[in-house]
Parts: sequence; C-alpha cells; structure tokens
Amino acid sequence: MRFASCVVSIIFGPLIGCLLDPFVGTSFDMAYASTPGRFSEVIGPGLQSHCVKCHGQHEDIEGDVDLHGLSHDELLKDTELIRSLIEVLDFEEMPPEDEPAMPSKLRKRLIKELTGMLHAAVADRKGYAPSPLRRMTRFQYNNAVIDLFDLNCTVFTLPERMMRDHREYFRPESGKMADEVTVGSRPLGKSQLIEKRLAGVAAFPQDPRAEHGFDNQGDHLSLSPLLMESFLKLGQSITESPDFTPKMVGIWNAFFAAPKSDADLEPLIRQRLEPFLTKAFRQPADGDVLDRYARFVFGQIQQGVDFTDAMKSATAAVIASPKFLYLYDKPGEAVAAQPLDDFELATRLSFFLWGSLPDHDLIELASRGELSRPEVLDAQVDRMLKDRKLKRFCDSFPSQWLQLERIISSRPNPQQFPGFYIGKYRQSMHMMLEPLLLFETVLIENQPITQLIDADFTYRSRNLDEAYNGLGTTEKPFAEKGGGISLLTFYRVPVTDRRTGGVITNAAVMTMTSGPNRTQPITRGAWIAGVIFNNPPEPPPADVPPLDEKPHEGDEHLTLRERLSIHRERSDCKGCHEQIDPLGFALENYDPVGIWREKYDNGRDVDMSGTLFRKHKFKDIVEFKDAILVEKDRFTRALAGHLLSFAVARRLTAADQIALGEIVKKTAASKYRMQSLLKQVIFSEPFLTKTHIASAQ
Repeated sequence: MRFASCVVSIIFGPLIGCLLDPFVGTSFDMAYASTPGRFSEVIGPGLQSHCVKCHGQHEDIEGDVDLHGLSHDELLKDTELIRSLIEVLDFEEMPPEDEPAMPSKLRKRLIKELTGMLHAAVADRKGYAPSPLRRMTRFQYNNAVIDLFDLNCTVFTLPERMMRDHREYFRPESGKMADEVTVGSRPLGKSQLIEKRLAGVAAFPQDPRAEHGFDNQGDHLSLSPLLMESFLKLGQSITESPDFTPKMVGIWNAFFAAPKSDADLEPLIRQRLEPFLTKAFRQPADGDVLDRYARFVFGQIQQGVDFTDAMKSATAAVIASPKFLYLYDKPGEAVAAQPLDDFELATRLSFFLWGSLPDHDLIELASRGELSRPEVLDAQVDRMLKDRKLKRFCDSFPSQWLQLERIISSRPNPQQFPGFYIGKYRQSMHMMLEPLLLFETVLIENQPITQLIDADFTYRSRNLDEAYNGLGTTEKPFAEKGGGISLLTFYRVPVTDRRTGGVITNAAVMTMTSGPNRTQPITRGAWIAGVIFNNPPEPPPADVPPLDEKPHEGDEHLTLRERLSIHRERSDCKGCHEQIDPLGFALENYDPVGIWREKYDNGRDVDMSGTLFRKHKFKDIVEFKDAILVEKDRFTRALAGHLLSFAVARRLTAADQIALGEIVKKTAASKYRMQSLLKQVIFSEPFLTKTHIASAQ
C-alpha cells in the first residue's frame, strides 16, 4: 500500500489534464471550385436519372440513402455521402444489375465531379478525423518495456504473435530474405509460448481487433480504473521479477547499479533519470516531472531503501504513468491543420514501423528540430526499414490485415478432410505461415506489392507442399524425413502454376473462409472485398438464415452457386451479393482446405466464372488474378488505406481519400514497390499533421 500511494503521487500530479484534449487532421490545396451550376449540370441530373428511383422516390428508401431533391449545399456538407457515392460508382456497384446501366462516360464524369466536390468539402473542413487519445496495446507495451530497459528477453508471452523467428532468419539490413527459414507457429499452443521471459509477470488481456481494422484503433483502447490499477501492479511485477537482473537488463550498470559510496546522490539520480524519462515519455522530461521522480528516489534512499530498489520503484511508476501508457498528440491552437511537432512525429513513426518507443537517434533528431525535414525523415525511414525491430511490424500488421487469427478456430470435418490433421496438431500451423513469409519477403526485398496478388515464389514446408496435393511445387528442396512440429522449416520455392502464389489463393485463407464441410463463397467474397479492396460489405440482415453446411434432401444434385441463389432473391440482399458473389465464386475451385478440385462431390462441374467490377470477365482463377492486376491501382489504394489506418490508429474518413489518391500516384511511379508505399503513407498529410478537434467537426 505504501508503494502504491507513493507511486500514485508521482505518476499523476498535474499529468491528467494535459492528456485529455483530443486532436486531429489537416487540409488540402484546392484547384477545383465546387459550384451549384456544375452540380445542376452533371451531378443532380445523373443521380436523378439513375439513383433516385431506389433512393428517395418512394417511401421505402434503399439503404436509408435519400438522394431525392438533394441540393449542392446539402451534399457539400456531407463528406461521407460524397465518398460513398464515389465508391459505389467507382466499384460499379450501382445502379443494380437489374436496372438500366449507367453510360460509362456519365459514370466517369460523375466520379470526377464528385471527387472535385470532395476536395472542396475537405478544404472547407480543414481537418481529418481525430487520432484518439489511446493507451498502448499489450503488444506495444511489451515492446516498449523491452526497449526502455534493453531487455534480452520478452516481458510476457504474446499469443497474437502468430509466427516466431527461430535462428534469426529475419535480417532486413541484408535486403534479402533467406531461402530456408526456421519458424514456429501460433496454433502449436503452449509449446511455442515457452520462451525466455520475466518470471512472475502476467500479461493484461489481449486487445481485440476492430471490425475491418486493427487492434491499435484508438476507440477500442480505453483505460478503465480497474485496468489502470492493473498497470500499477504490472509495473511493480516487472521490476520485482526474479529475472529482472543485470544479466537480463541491458541498462543495469548505467542506471540501476549503486554508485560509489562517496557519490553526490541528488545530481547523479537526476542525471540517470533524465534520459530514461525522455525515452519513456517520448519527449524531454520537463523540470517538474524530473524533480518529482528524483525527489521520490532520493526520499526512498533517505528512508533506508537500497539505491537499486529505489530506482526500481521509480521505473515501476514510470511504466504505469499515463505519459508512458498513452499515445497522444498535444492539442494545437490553430484552426487549420498543422504539422506534428518533431517528438510527436518520432512517436507516430516508431509505433508504426517498430510498434514501440522512438530510439535515441529519433529522439536526438527531434530535439534538434530536424526530424521533420523531408530529407532527414526519408533517411530515417530507410534506417528503420533496415532495423531488425521491423519484425514487430511484420508480427502485427500483416496477420491482422489478412485476418489470419480466424484460422486458429478452423475445424474442417476430420472424416471428410483427414489429411488436415497431423496427430493432435493441424495443417493450419503450416498454412498460416506461408502468407506471412511472403509479406516479409516482399517488404525486406522491396518487391512490387503485386506479388501479394500473383507471386512468382512462395515458402513451403514439406507438409504444406504435400497438403496442396496437385498444387505442390515442381522444385522439391524439402528434407526427406519429418515435417516439423515444434520447429518448422520452410523453403523458398518458385511458383510455376499461377493457380497458387499470393495471399488470395493460399491454403490458410481458403480454410479460414470455409465451414467444416463446404466452402463459403459469401465469406470468401466478403474477405476479398474487405481485405484486398478495402470495401467490406454491410453485415447481412438479421433475419436471413445461413445456408446449411449440407444440402437438404432433394438438393444434393445442386451446385453451391445454385443453392445460394435464394439469397439473391431478397431485394435487401441483392446489392451486396452482386458485389461479393463474383469474388467468392472465383475461388470455388479450392475446397475447404485449399485443395484444387474440378468437380463437386455430386459430380457437377465447378463454375467459378464471373465478372470483376462488371467489366473484367474471367473463366478461371488465372484470369481472375489478371483482372485484379489490371486494377492494381485499386489494390494499391486499398492496401494504402489499411496501412494508413494502422499508422494513425483510427478508421479513415472521406477526408483521407484525397491523400490516398496521392499515395497511389507516387507509389505507381515507383513501380509499386512495398517500401515506396510505406514511405508515401508516412509522407502523407494525414500521417504528418494534426488538427484541433473543433476544426474537424
């Protein structure tokens, strides 16, 4: 109790008030002047002739979007409606298939005029949505504590790290991914969670991933009084762990070791605390804060507490402080957008790429006001992309982007798919690693992001390659015996059959988007819409029952497409099915565990043909991939949106769409290289700026 009361007094002091003001966005230069005349010439008549029939002409308004009588000024005030109109026109989702088609020339003109109106509306708003005040995720907290103390172990085990690096294959400084890697997999359970860590330290609960988002989304990361109390106890358990010793703690000699008996303690304590607090709080520790912690340590020593223990108590307080736990930008005074200060930029950058605190170089550049200079920032991003801490980005972003946590609960029918099970283990422990290794390779080697759609290489273990059956590789570098259980060996192999390769057609995605007995084209289509095109469909109506896993009596002769046709008959389902069905059925040649098939069990041929965005017809999976590659700017925009949302820890809004367009143009000019895309996200206005919340409303 005495420790807790002392800690509370030094943690909270005057800190809370400065943390409670939110902050936001930015503005755009404008070359387009939105006028009522242009609205009445193009937008108004176009909506009236092709949209108002369903959206406002009758009492039953489709999707609660009323466009009847919509004026220029009303639309200009509703940026989300403008964005929605642009998206449904651009994805050719509207008008519905059973309505007269909109002429291509008119569609393009409407998109151009609406985009111009969006520019005007955003310029008038002068801001983005807030990046909310938020606490660290437990993944970020673990990383930050490791870096702060320079630990040579983890703080606590993180099951959300889906792939574990054994034998240090991840070396971004080389610019080359190893041809053979040894890894561990999350579904292996406790055997993979036995790793060097601090004894006696229990993790706080895992942070849930936001729907169509990430676990670092600010509106999901609250800090209740109960959780705040748990952070106080957690900080103390870390510094009091029996493993918190000179052997484990890299800063021990410089920070915790007792000085000589004749040392002048007060200035020495301040000297040790100042850089520690600066790193922990991501900005120079002001005099009052430094004084408060220094007085606490000196007071403890005067009361007979050992020097090392007193410093431990202070550091336990530091890692429970809101200044450590919370990620925030200081509120701006200007109405319009303004740049992040250099310390805020250092924090945003380091938590994006490293999931942790800025290092000494970033803090030093920020303290000199140099980090925000474009050439300096560019050089720092290059440095960070070559640092092994980049593995933390790879441990967090791709698995969440691809929603791979879903495969952990996948349970194909053992009678139907016995090859999925390896004793008490499952093939999913091999499957989930293939797309993660592909992502890491594209990043480290700075390959084009189109490799994520149609890769010319992949990573396979022997077990995984055999599980693909007819889609196995022609090159067989695998060991003759054993597929690995506790340690899995994966080999880089060329892809010569385009039915495989990339993140879309890998066995992990095919399995996690299927049920126990059959594929689920709607689920697969929704996954592609949300993950690949960042255009997730609305949830289905609550009164629509799911399709049974097995056909009813008398329906055994039907194909899955025929059985699902009932869902398209409802008017409130038709729009979404027109969007997602072609995407899901494009993958219908892959069975529930990702094995290629030409026929269903009833002998009927699999029909996967369709049309992407109502303009790219395909009759096989290779043509489907080709159609996506024709639309590679759309995929680039989608991936950029996922990355930007992850970077700024919030959902994107209409205001961000302008920046995404610029990111796509500049990435395309760099031949769609992955590191170029990351740089363009970092150099975008939403990433580099903040706005007071009042100007974003």
